[in-house]
Amino acid sequence: MPALFIIFAIFILYIFNNLTYSLCVQREIPEERHPKIFRTINILITILLFSSYIEILYT
Repeated sequence: MPALFIIFAIFILYIFNNLTYSLCVQREIPEERHPKIFRTINILITILLFSSYIEILYT
């Protein structure tokens, strides 16, 4: 089960990074703000995935 969830988490992070990049390009966000946007979204998604894993593990 943990291996399947890790594969799922990597897939989700990949998809969200692609969506974030598309958002930055479409909204013409300056290049110097990209790392901050990516970092924030990746941290929030990682917290969400970690809490989901803990919930699945203990239910």
